[in-house]
Amino acid sequence: MTSQIDKAERFRSLHVPHKPIILCNIWDAGSAKAVVRAGAKAIATGSWSVAAAQGYEDGEELPLDDALAVVSRIVQSVNCPVTVDFEGGYATDPDTVNKNVRRLLALGVIGLNFEDQVVNAPGLYSIEDQVERLHAVRAAADALGIPAFINARTDVFLKAAPDVDHASLVEDALTRAAAYAAAGANGFFAPGLTDKTLIRTICEKVSLPVNVMAADTQGNSELASLGVSRISLGPNPYIRLTADLEREAAACA
Repeated sequence: MTSQIDKAERFRSLHVPHKPIILCNIWDAGSAKAVVRAGAKAIATGSWSVAAAQGYEDGEELPLDDALAVVSRIVQSVNCPVTVDFEGGYATDPDTVNKNVRRLLALGVIGLNFEDQVVNAPGLYSIEDQVERLHAVRAAADALGIPAFINARTDVFLKAAPDVDHASLVEDALTRAAAYAAAGANGFFAPGLTDKTLIRTICEKVSLPVNVMAADTQGNSELASLGVSRISLGPNPYIRLTADLEREAAACA
């Protein structure tokens, strides 16, 4: 079995601009094993899908102990890097974030998404507050001796009102990216950003590997050409699979 540190280092090496790792996000041990059989180099959960598979809404509605139980089964079922969408760390204050991340990494996880939206409340954390929370995440990994890949997610674009021009949000995103990198982040995730010119700008100006979300794999080559280092499918695999299940069940009714 490959060690947790080796898995972490391997996962980090897969983030290459213009040659992105493509993550088909999963939700349980069974879906993880299916993705590995298909040739995946790493496994990534999606919080929306993990919650939905357990009958919960997204946004840390799935209790932490239950979420960690799902993650534990995933890690035990595959021998490859596993990164977890840990939302906001199931806490607002840095001390509790640190404790929760320690619990997560103790399961054998090698990375996590960590977002700057205030879960179940409007708005985003201030840059200063999110930096403190990121320091807590990095400190948790360092305390365990794990070079965990912290994928710092900004919800600047995803949480913007429909009539807001995303170009007007780029400077805020870049400021956050720089601050998050200084706080120990290894990647920068900008879900909701779909404008190709803006994606290229982010990739050119951010020092970290850039992660974007895609509905499917059809546009991977174009996203790669923009300088993206990581592409996530988010909840889309789960949504498509459950839609297929519903159609098949309807035919049986």
